[in-house]
Amino acid sequence: MHFKWNYEPPTSEQRTAARELGEKIGMSPILADLLIQRGIKTESAAKRFFRPMLNELIDPFLMNDMDVAVDRLNDAMGRKERIMVYGDYDVDGCTAVALVYKFLQQFYSNIEYYIPDRYEEGYGISIKALDYAAEKDVKLIIVLDCGVKAIKEISYAKSLGIDFIVCDHHVPDDELPDAVAVLNHKLKAYTTSAEMLEGIGRVFALRVKYSHCIRQFIIGHMMVTHDEVYAQ
Repeated sequence: MHFKWNYEPPTSEQRTAARELGEKIGMSPILADLLIQRGIKTESAAKRFFRPMLNELIDPFLMNDMDVAVDRLNDAMGRKERIMVYGDYDVDGCTAVALVYKFLQQFYSNIEYYIPDRYEEGYGISIKALDYAAEKDVKLIIVLDCGVKAIKEISYAKSLGIDFIVCDHHVPDDELPDAVAVLNHKLKAYTTSAEMLEGIGRVFALRVKYSHCIRQFIIGHMMVTHDEVYAQ
């Protein structure tokens, strides 16, 4: 595969802006110019980019279907259903699987993960994986870094009694899979600061949201226990 690159040298104004930003943050003007091209044009914006704070994270409550995804996950745990964490075989998919699997392991043991074989199963959700999930009595699959275009595969899974939570950053088609929840900010109805998050970023948002729900449950349970003790 061959590409023809059209290079446009920076203008004098762009070189000046890159030099000034580079001097302020102690960076070469070449790297500073890359920041500017990505919309990071001030010293404060550059510092936020290189030194992000937790209070600057996107609000997971704003992500489409987030509440539905968390409710279905809670239901699965409450009914002790087997959960599969399914991810693509690339770095984004593997790190997403590791994050979700290790996080859920803290609260739940009836869980497993699945990463498809790149050569035997290919990209995305494979029928082989769905048949395996059915054999293991999996009732919920959380698919990471793929799945937003898996119309037929998720329909097949539904016929097997398996629900899906899709957490994907790829551009969706007009038709979405019949999943319980689709976490994807590239849907036409949602355009926020999270639009360019990779798969692992969306998974982190799901983790933040679920952590919040667990914290609220624990606080609520402690308050109920406290009232019951004093009522006696």
